[in-house]
Formats: sequence, C-alpha cells, structure tokens
Amino acid sequence: MTTHYTHHDTPVGRLLIQGTDNGLSGLWILGEKHAPTVAPEWRRNDRAFPEIRSQLDEYFAGTRTEFDVPLAVEEGTEFQRSVWAALLRIPCGITKTYGQMAEEIGNPKAVRAVGLANGRNPVSIIVPCHRVIGANGTLTGYGGGLKAKSWLLHHEQRLKPLAGLMGWHQPASGGSRQ
Repeated sequence: MTTHYTHHDTPVGRLLIQGTDNGLSGLWILGEKHAPTVAPEWRRNDRAFPEIRSQLDEYFAGTRTEFDVPLAVEEGTEFQRSVWAALLRIPCGITKTYGQMAEEIGNPKAVRAVGLANGRNPVSIIVPCHRVIGANGTLTGYGGGLKAKSWLLHHEQRLKPLAGLMGWHQPASGGSRQ
C-alpha cells in the first residue's frame, strides 16, 4: 500500500500529514522532536487528505472542536496505544495531568511512562497530546514545542463554549474518537 504525504500550513506551523488509503497515520508539526524525515518510498500528493485538511482548517478557524477522521496508526506498543486511546477521550478545552492519564489507563504508577508515550504520539493535534499538563498545572514537554502547546490550549479555551453547545458525539466507526 502506498504511503502518501503532504504539508499543511497552520497557525502553529507547517504540518506534515502522512497516511494511506486506510487513513491518517501521522501528523506532525515540522521540526517536532519525533517528526520523521520523509521516506523515499512515500509519495507526495498535495491533493491527498482533503477531509483531514478541511477539518484542521475548521479547528484552527474556531468552528470545529473534535475530529472525525479514520486513523491508520500501525506503530506503538500496546501501552502506547492505550495512552493514545485515552488521549482521544479528553474533550476540547479540558486538560488532564499525566497522573490522571495513568489512573485512567489503570496504571497509576506509570506517570513517567505515560509522559513518554504521550511524547511518541504520531498524530498530534487530532490525538490531543497537547491537553496533558504537569501535576502543578504547568505546561510540560510537547514535541511541537511549548509555544505550539500554549497556542493550542489557549485556542481551545476560546472554543470551549462552542464545544458545550455542540455537545460531544461518537463519530462513525473508524473515526478518531474511540
């Protein structure tokens, strides 16, 4: 199966979007700590991912509070995947601590491991790792940089009333909210 990629400009920087016909498998802010280098076998396709790009534009314009795109992430350990699934359950405008996330996945002593898994999230923004903060409420590491994390969290505070009015729903199967 062919892996496609494209770039998309946003207020937090240029994004690298990567995936296959099965769905989105990567979304990184260029320059992000764990962002991959474009592999020679990937094919650039600037017409790929129209729904993902449209939903990102709506989110950054302040008219979308959740994403409904198919994910096709094939990497990660079972533990990392459990953390990433838990991230999808954090609503827009809400933050949780690493300790709360460890509790949520049923492993309260795994706070540091949750932080490491959070940092390896291959689908930033859509799988909202930016919504996890330090126990004392401070912004802690973010692969896309603390400036981007701060921007995203402030943006989502502005969207919070919209999220409350729209309510939360489960997207069709294959969507990003699991």
